[in-house]
Amino acid sequence: MRAGGLLEVDVMNRRWTATVLALIAAVALGGCVERQIKITTEPAGALVKLSDREVGRTPVTVPFTWYGDYDVQISLDGYQSVRTHAEISPPWYEVPPLDLFSHMAPWTYHDNRFLHYELEKRPEVTDEQLIEQAKDMRARTGQ
Repeated sequence: MRAGGLLEVDVMNRRWTATVLALIAAVALGGCVERQIKITTEPAGALVKLSDREVGRTPVTVPFTWYGDYDVQISLDGYQSVRTHAEISPPWYEVPPLDLFSHMAPWTYHDNRFLHYELEKRPEVTDEQLIEQAKDMRARTGQ
């Protein structure tokens, strides 16, 4: 009778140990948050800089690490350049203290953001307008 009791305790200890190891593995192998910004323009093909870092031509998808304010610069020949900023706010699961649990979850969160910009054509400048601008600049500089 005594040997049977020890066998039951040994089985229970192994189950408990296996459960604890499984929980530790789940936390250690926990999920994460993958963050991406997809930037598109109309028309496509514009050069994009995020916070003074060139990231490519539209449409472009780039990973990002932090939430906050990003400087956005977009340029394309024949179109007005765009200089603006984009505020990327964290989703609910990335706000402390909830972010602790989102990083321990056994799955991966995907935070995909989309920015779209309509580019305006640059007005055509005639030769006469260009000469007038040069004369105005000369007069302002005193030459």
